[in-house]
Amino acid sequence: GSSLLTGPEGLMAKERENLKRLKCLRRYRQRYGVEALLHRQLKERRMLATDGAAQQAHTTRSSQRCLAFVDDVRCSNQSLPMARHCLTHICQDTNQTLFKPCQGSEEVPCTKPVPVSLAEEPCCPLHLRLPPQMYVPEQGLAVPEELEAAPSELYLSAAELQPSESLPLEFSD
Repeated sequence: GSSLLTGPEGLMAKERENLKRLKCLRRYRQRYGVEALLHRQLKERRMLATDGAAQQAHTTRSSQRCLAFVDDVRCSNQSLPMARHCLTHICQDTNQTLFKPCQGSEEVPCTKPVPVSLAEEPCCPLHLRLPPQMYVPEQGLAVPEELEAAPSELYLSAAELQPSESLPLEFSD
């Protein structure tokens, strides 16, 4: 804008005042000197703090292990998100409500954790009880007597079904 206002005739006092106000408005929100330096340092600290916190949360999350002990040895599996135990030991956590141990059967007891669902007794796939069979096939098909007593001359033999010279091939099907 300043190149348009300068010309061979020069600037009048009013135009110079307007140009000065325009330049002031362009840098109204900008910081200068010590204020600019402090503001830049604050932004850098904030970036380091947020990046460091996110990276630290990621490293601690990836290194969290299950808190369960098996034969006095700590489990080496990674814990589930937002939990203290892995999938095999999640039922030891008394505060969780998403998993229940499988009830199993009388012959084979099972304690595998199963996600709670709408079923009354959630079971693992090994102990899942299938619903009763909907279709029951009939034991013997009753063939009407009139079909049994049909004469055999109504049926064609395999030799009669073969195409012959008198009957073209396209009509043999």
